[in-house]
Amino acid sequence: MACLIIVGTQWGDEGKGKVVDLLTDRADAVVRYQGGNNAGHTVMFGNQTFILHMVPSGILRETTSILGNGVVIDLTAFVKEINELEQTGIDVEKHLRISDRAQLVMPWHKTIDRLREQQKGKSKIGTTGRGIGPAYEDKAGRAGIRVGDLLDQENFRNRLEEIVNDKNKILKQYFDADEASFSAEEIFSEYADYLKKLKPCIVDTPLLINQFVEDGKHILFEGAQGTFLDVDHGTYPFVTSSNTLSGNACVGSGIGPTRITGVLGIVKAYTTRVGSGPFPTELFDNDGKLLQSEGNEFGATTGRPRRCGWFDALLVRQAVRLNGITSLAVTKLDVLDKFDTLKIAVAYRKSNGEECENFPGSLENVSPVYHEMPGWKCSTAGIVEYDKLPSEMLAYLEKISELVAAPVSVISTGPKREETIVLNPDQFWD
Repeated sequence: MACLIIVGTQWGDEGKGKVVDLLTDRADAVVRYQGGNNAGHTVMFGNQTFILHMVPSGILRETTSILGNGVVIDLTAFVKEINELEQTGIDVEKHLRISDRAQLVMPWHKTIDRLREQQKGKSKIGTTGRGIGPAYEDKAGRAGIRVGDLLDQENFRNRLEEIVNDKNKILKQYFDADEASFSAEEIFSEYADYLKKLKPCIVDTPLLINQFVEDGKHILFEGAQGTFLDVDHGTYPFVTSSNTLSGNACVGSGIGPTRITGVLGIVKAYTTRVGSGPFPTELFDNDGKLLQSEGNEFGATTGRPRRCGWFDALLVRQAVRLNGITSLAVTKLDVLDKFDTLKIAVAYRKSNGEECENFPGSLENVSPVYHEMPGWKCSTAGIVEYDKLPSEMLAYLEKISELVAAPVSVISTGPKREETIVLNPDQFWD
């Protein structure tokens, strides 16, 4: 039995989907434990490319794929994604399981999300507008609707009427948005159709997951976003609305922490960020443009260009601490092929001139102190043998490992499943 958590160590977009897909070949189940369709996993193998927003990456290998109680689900987008997967020949109903305790992203959540961002103007957080924050707010305020509520149609209709009446008042009084009012009857009818499709997949997922553990099965837990979008430990308030850290895999799926056997941190060989918020190593020069173009740094969910910068060792070292990371998977190394010199942030300089080597409480008004290393200036895309990697790349990986205090166990040299080097594959399942 092994229970391995996959977690992003930066601001998301580190390549978690590819690594989960890669390791799923020996997993019996993949569990998504937080977030909604405000994140996307891109998985490539052979000549196929899949972009998944809600369905766990394990579905591509027809492995049991579970949405835990910690996620929030937009059924409109979710059913569309399922239909698209089924069109490729994947038997989603056979392999997908959905927690009856998972919260729903309702139509008013998306409207409120969009209107709030409009009101904030230049102070906006940079959300995807998909209603994730308002859905988690209603969950905490005990005003949300759960997947299991759909199973009792009479109760669902009554709750829906009550909540819709309340939300329409908020839209009118707070946002002055008459045109955004909702009909409980129309929503009830729409969601009744969703239930017909999803009912076979709705189960008590904590019971299912723990049964897998007791049977000695291998389980992967995948989160959305990255460590520094965590609502508690991220760059608040420019964060998501859930806990993205490995610790939430237990709460968000219903498994005890003593069951976890390892935490694999996914780290990009440089740094990117989508949306607003501080970013000490961000580049605004030709190096930044080269990272963006070579790395195809555009959001899988929104298409928004990602902000790009050098590798930040303070950021990742803090992620190693917070998540209890046991090893690292380094992705997109081939993106650095054209650089003469590479830089790694090893400290921050505060506005008063003081330097700090540990992650501070705030990233505002700090500038990076860099360690420079030579680039390898040759194509490494698709290399799958460790001994064929250039010595400069190996030195770069060794330096990263030393600075963040975690060994490297997976090296990615391209976007496809096959373009990966796994050092000692048995370590994840022993």
